[in-house]
Amino acid sequence: MPYLFTSESVSEGHPDKVADQISDALIDNFLAFDPSSKVACETLVTTGQVVLAGEIKTDTYLDVQKITRDVIRRIGYTKSEYMFEANSCGIFSALHDQSADINQGVDRAVDSDDFETRANAQGAGDQGMMFGYATNETDNYMPLPLDLAHAILREMSYIRNNESHLMPYLRPDAKSQVTIEYSDDHQPIRIDTIVVSTQHDEFADDETMLAKIKSDVINIVIPRVKSAQKPELHSLFTDDITYYINPTGKFVIGGPHGDTGLTGRKIIVDTYGGKGAHGGGAFSGKDPSKVDRSAAYATRHIAKNMVAAGLCDQVLVQVSYAIGVAKPCGLYVNTYGSAKVDMTDGEIANKIEELFDMRPYAIEQRLKLRNPIYSETAAYGHMGRRNEIVKKVFGSNGSAKEIEVELFTWEKLDYVDKIKDAFGL
Repeated sequence: MPYLFTSESVSEGHPDKVADQISDALIDNFLAFDPSSKVACETLVTTGQVVLAGEIKTDTYLDVQKITRDVIRRIGYTKSEYMFEANSCGIFSALHDQSADINQGVDRAVDSDDFETRANAQGAGDQGMMFGYATNETDNYMPLPLDLAHAILREMSYIRNNESHLMPYLRPDAKSQVTIEYSDDHQPIRIDTIVVSTQHDEFADDETMLAKIKSDVINIVIPRVKSAQKPELHSLFTDDITYYINPTGKFVIGGPHGDTGLTGRKIIVDTYGGKGAHGGGAFSGKDPSKVDRSAAYATRHIAKNMVAAGLCDQVLVQVSYAIGVAKPCGLYVNTYGSAKVDMTDGEIANKIEELFDMRPYAIEQRLKLRNPIYSETAAYGHMGRRNEIVKKVFGSNGSAKEIEVELFTWEKLDYVDKIKDAFGL
């Protein structure tokens, strides 16, 4: 029997995402000037106020206030009427040194450039389990409901920042949700429901506001999202979609003034929209020694390459660690019965474990995670994004530093041939 599945997304102006972006901007700046930095930075945002807290071990000094204000300005909180504004908000920093008790098991002193020596010396930054997922239902190997939910808000953000005359009332805060009907064999049949709630300027009357926003979302945003999809998915956009646009009505008060934001509260938006599984650990504000982040990227890398190689139609990959220990406690694979080889999932996992070194130092090196690449991950998902090389400029103490970095390395399909060879595909 067909079934419905739903995923949601939030915009870069959502208060939790504001917090994530500030935390990751600080990570990038620390790594730009000291790649060995160890950082766990939490951010809270509320009416007119930002609080930074966390633990840091670094050899550099940053103007955290300037970095924070730059992020808020870039997002679009630049008007006093928002009650949260880049130039005037208060910023309180409670960042302090990392615990030596934690650091002793993660960052053991090693006087060697030998890969194996360093890989065996660097333990995991915490215990826990991390998951990666991939499916062949989209070109970027992401679940379709989440992919569309992200796409709707990215298009609205683009309009707000680049074509504001089309929807001049848009403010930074927004949420979306997409429900898709699937067949028994897990193929998308149609889009059942689309929900969009967007912060907006004041209107003369609420009835006009609701009609205008609904019309613009349906007639401007959705056609653009549809045209960006591969042709096979165009038939999902029927005239029978149920739309809920700003269903509670007026949404003028938003952002950190409307709802306090915290780092790490959108972990399902950040990953797979509820598909697969999640280990519970957030990503933003953590340097790559924290396996909550680096191992989640590594398992996504594995899962995506497995599906791209034709080994299975969808797959969930789990890895787990003990704090201070380099070797993972275990690697688990679930192909949901979609494997194309005559092997059990346990046998597949054993072969995958031979192909991918999952020690934390090895992950950092393979995916180039000691670079300032994290600001780009902090809105619209950490997975399913475009791998590219860019130049970024960082400033500290009056000096500027330009760095060329590779973004979203865990999205590369660089292990497809190795997987095909290993499994005889």
